Amino acid sequence: MSAGPSGRRKSKLKWSKLYTFSCLRPSSSDDHDAPLLGQPGFSRVVFCNDSHLHKIKPHKYPNNYVSTTKYNLITFLPRALFEQFRRVANLYFLLAAVLSVTPLAAYNAYSVIAPLVFVVGISMLKEAIEDWHRFLQDREVNSRKVRVHIGNGSYVEKSWELLLVGDLVKVSKNEYFPGDLLLLSSSYEDGLCYVETMNLDGETNLKAKRSLEATLSIDENSEFSKFKATIRCEDPNPSLYTFVGNLDLENESYPISPSQILLRDSKLRNTEYVYGVVIFTGPDTKAVRNSTRSPSKRSRVERKMDRVIYLLFAMMLLISFVSAIGSALFTESKEYKRWYLRLNDDIDTLFNPEEPMSSGLLQFVRALVLYGYLIPISLYVSIEIVKVLQAMLINKDVRMYDEATGKSVETRTSNLNEELGQVELILSDKTGTLTCNQMEFRKCSIEGISFGGEVTEVDLAASQRMNIDVERYRFSLDGSDSTGRSVEMFDLSTADPSTEKDVLGKIENSRTSYPIIKGFNFRDDRLEDRMWIYKSNVVDTMMFFRVMALCHTGIPVDENKSDKTKYEAESPEEVAFLIAAQEFGFKFCQRTQSTMVLQELDPSSGLEVKREYKLLNLLEFNSSRKRMSVIVGNEDGEIFLFCKGADDVIFDRLADDGRTYQLATTMHLSRYGEDGLRTMVFAYKKVEVSEYEKWSSVFMKAKANIGPEREELLEAASEMIEKDLYLLGAVAVEDKLQKGVPECIDKLVQAGLKIWLLTGDKKETAINIGYSCSLLRHDMKQLHLCLSKESQTNQQMKVKVIKEEIMRQLQSFYTLITEENRSESPFALILDGKALELSLSGDVKKHFFSVAMNCDVVICCRVSPKQKALITRMLKQHSGKTILAIGDGANDVGMIQEADIGVGISGMEGMQAVMASDFSLPQFRFLERLLIVHGHWCYKRISKMILYFVYKNIAFGLTLFYYNAFTGFSGQDLYDDWYMVMFNVILTSLPVISLGVLEQDVSSDVCLKFPGLYREGQSNICFSWKRIIGWISNGILTSLTIFTLSIYMLCPSAFDKGGDLADIEHIGAITYTCIIWTVNCQIALMISHFTWISHFLIWGSILSWYIFLFLYGMLPLAYSNNVFHIFNEQIGPAPIYWIVTLFVVVVSLLPYYMHIVVQRSFFPLDDHIIQEMKSSGTDVSDTPMWLREQEKSKQLAQVGYSARVDAKIRHLKDQLHRKGKSISSSFTNSPLYRTTKGRDR
Repeated sequence: MSAGPSGRRKSKLKWSKLYTFSCLRPSSSDDHDAPLLGQPGFSRVVFCNDSHLHKIKPHKYPNNYVSTTKYNLITFLPRALFEQFRRVANLYFLLAAVLSVTPLAAYNAYSVIAPLVFVVGISMLKEAIEDWHRFLQDREVNSRKVRVHIGNGSYVEKSWELLLVGDLVKVSKNEYFPGDLLLLSSSYEDGLCYVETMNLDGETNLKAKRSLEATLSIDENSEFSKFKATIRCEDPNPSLYTFVGNLDLENESYPISPSQILLRDSKLRNTEYVYGVVIFTGPDTKAVRNSTRSPSKRSRVERKMDRVIYLLFAMMLLISFVSAIGSALFTESKEYKRWYLRLNDDIDTLFNPEEPMSSGLLQFVRALVLYGYLIPISLYVSIEIVKVLQAMLINKDVRMYDEATGKSVETRTSNLNEELGQVELILSDKTGTLTCNQMEFRKCSIEGISFGGEVTEVDLAASQRMNIDVERYRFSLDGSDSTGRSVEMFDLSTADPSTEKDVLGKIENSRTSYPIIKGFNFRDDRLEDRMWIYKSNVVDTMMFFRVMALCHTGIPVDENKSDKTKYEAESPEEVAFLIAAQEFGFKFCQRTQSTMVLQELDPSSGLEVKREYKLLNLLEFNSSRKRMSVIVGNEDGEIFLFCKGADDVIFDRLADDGRTYQLATTMHLSRYGEDGLRTMVFAYKKVEVSEYEKWSSVFMKAKANIGPEREELLEAASEMIEKDLYLLGAVAVEDKLQKGVPECIDKLVQAGLKIWLLTGDKKETAINIGYSCSLLRHDMKQLHLCLSKESQTNQQMKVKVIKEEIMRQLQSFYTLITEENRSESPFALILDGKALELSLSGDVKKHFFSVAMNCDVVICCRVSPKQKALITRMLKQHSGKTILAIGDGANDVGMIQEADIGVGISGMEGMQAVMASDFSLPQFRFLERLLIVHGHWCYKRISKMILYFVYKNIAFGLTLFYYNAFTGFSGQDLYDDWYMVMFNVILTSLPVISLGVLEQDVSSDVCLKFPGLYREGQSNICFSWKRIIGWISNGILTSLTIFTLSIYMLCPSAFDKGGDLADIEHIGAITYTCIIWTVNCQIALMISHFTWISHFLIWGSILSWYIFLFLYGMLPLAYSNNVFHIFNEQIGPAPIYWIVTLFVVVVSLLPYYMHIVVQRSFFPLDDHIIQEMKSSGTDVSDTPMWLREQEKSKQLAQVGYSARVDAKIRHLKDQLHRKGKSISSSFTNSPLYRTTKGRDR
């Protein structure tokens, strides 16, 4: 390292000299793309270091401000009002408010307008608050700092939002790129840098980027003041993997490829700093182009609620029409001539008894306003309030607080609370969502012997239920444990539980008796603590560790002075290998351009010695090669090729005498894969000097070639040397799952949810994670939908032919699925991005979704952000299911926004997913509680709440219709205007809020023990049309009962001691009292979980009616009008008032009470059964019955941790049975058995 004049240190390591293939070189297509520049779509011009030129036209581009909000100051009022009046009830009440200021109004204008303004105002306030929170999070991102060149070699920190096209910026290690940049130079002399693109494409491997040769020299602050250049390139577009452009510098033009482009939201890694010039900012960046605007989402329940409102509106039109016809008929009859009606006195200017038809029409309009209380205007605002309170309770749930990060769940929009209880399909990202993006070295196979024998969670659960030590049992079955150690086996029927506990106790104790080393979770006494030096064949073991310590692209990092060295590498797997090699005594110490230094453990002396290896060549890993090799020379002049890669690739390149351990290694690889571990095979060969020199000349010629055939020549050269290898063994690393992921998925599957895994990673990695989190199991039929090798390599093959190939595969899959026994043969569909793209086009998508929806698991690999959003949108359209998408990176934003519910993981990789989400979680495992507990509760609460609103408004509103019919359809209102206002605002609104916020059919613990309860929401049992019609019928029956009994109990007899009859004010007040009592007692019957708040609000609402009636009657006559002293002097002292109230309420509630008795006795739902068991103490007194009910959910699940354990047990029992038969057969065929049998005869 050398220090420059400015004090910066530049690394002398030239990585570009080590790389062989084209990951750092412009593709040959650049020359063909050059003529496109200046044409439509390729017209962008960037003036480097002259950003002021981009403030004016014609080259004015957007600034770097990015917004995820729904509104701004200008659009808030019109858009928010539009959102509110999309609701049919609000639209109706707007019409009613207009009519209330006309002579047609049945009530005072204030009694109609005030509730509408209140309801719409509260809803708009809620929208404003939620959007304000989005704005604050946007500001947090836009306020990030970046160093910008301001001239004369000086830099100043600016906020991201102030960045302009053409600015020169300096980005340091572990910082995000603020825009799409052209890489000019880096801390490495050859302009190389490493970029983590996990936020964009989900891939964990670091990408190597390299600047143009022409800009390598621009690496000092003083030189940037002189730097002037022009970039001509493509216009903004969402393609993450392509870029067309030229850099015009000093009268020379240099083609730019994607290898020089640093995209916004990717992160600089393993590089101290880079310099770049901004090409795209803000909405023009590829990351933002891959996202979509925040959509306005409405839950399925709310959309159905609109249809219920339409039904009520139709009912209101019907009774208004009946009222109009009745009014016309009454006017035509002789009844209107009764003198006391005074119909000809012109009291009502709109009523003309001489024209009954026109009067009937006007009566229809008046009836629309009069019967408006059938439409629950306060329903929307009550739901808004309830959802906000529900969101507050969700946010305060301490069981969803992550102590490690200090973060908790956040409800970013409360509109979708009840939708959480109806999710049927989960689309999940992998990296950062299910995994921690941390690799741990877990197991290895050396010389055909497996090491690292710690059992997995699945094996541990199987051993607990079978009373055997599964790991030792597996060793005995595959015969791979050649150490001669004893194998403990227990009979399944006679195993002593105490023995089982001893075995499991040893397993558990072994987990906690070792020190924790990040990246190294390996436990085996045969290799640890230098015990491997006592092996019989120590040479191959040393070679195995040398492959691990030398075949990589890692760099030692001296961040501290401890004995343990830290490393940085392109992939987290390589870091795990280096840490493991260090633990085994092969410490990688230093790397230069041509040498690698190891501190090795010498088995002969037991001492650590430093050995220097000359690095001759590095053949790097890529997706087509699936292997990596290094060629090194040791201090004795010997040359070795060390190779690691995928098992099928390495096995094809083994020498005939190098396959000694292949059979055992293959068996171990299969077992590691079932455990969800990533595997890689190690091999080596000794290369003779003459062979190497001959190969090196061929290789150097291929490397020097600059033509289009360069890649083919290099691949052919590598094939020459990477053959006749000697197999050493295999390694297994774990892409560490987040805590509790398998258990969470298990509960979600038992709750009836299907899970699709969408990842940008390769297929092998996705499958391993599928096993790790128990989405896959060993006996599952995997259907691989992919293009043939010919289709992938032949670019000229017609799309139609490839589609036909995909169609044939899908048809064969569908036939297989329909013919198999699904209970015994679960299916998993696995496909990559190319196959997915074709599957979602034209007629193929119908067949694709038919297959996918019949599979238990779907895993999509190599999926782009656009494809994630596309499959989410099309899956919603095709399936009609409620879809939840969960992810943590910018590449998941489109998927999160397209889904019915979007959940962002507030992890380590930025906040893009969180800002686009509806809910954010600190860890995936909290999704279990969010859905199964809070989703279940919110769905049932909102459903009950809406049904109750429909019931109470029908019960109240129809009494007005009955009275209107009773009075000759006169349009007369039964109740005082203030009664009408108070009904929805005070007297019945608070108990329903307590129902919506505090109701629990079962406790949270019971929800988690019985995840099958969640299926009620998926089936929409609580808000089905059957139940809606039932509650409408209950409301009609209640209103009819209340009105009929009130009228016919009060009219025939004297009301008070003086013999006076009840007048309209008395009948109205008494009928209203019966309604208040009935609807509040009805909600008491609906509530399963009472709190003191519920009691206070229910009985307090009834009490508040009496207080209101008393105070209202005490007002001066000018204000109280006809109800002056009505309670304390008129109805209060009358015994019949109290008798009628009691009798009417009991009779009105009797039908519902009989209904719930019959339902719970003969047709109980799952929650009814569990409630009865809890209330009777069966969960304590009859534990087997309680556990049996819990098992019902597991029986329906084909995937998940529990299903995988059951499958493992069946597999082990089958193996045990077959082995027992084999032992029995061997014994009966033995000479000893025959001799003994002959003697018995």
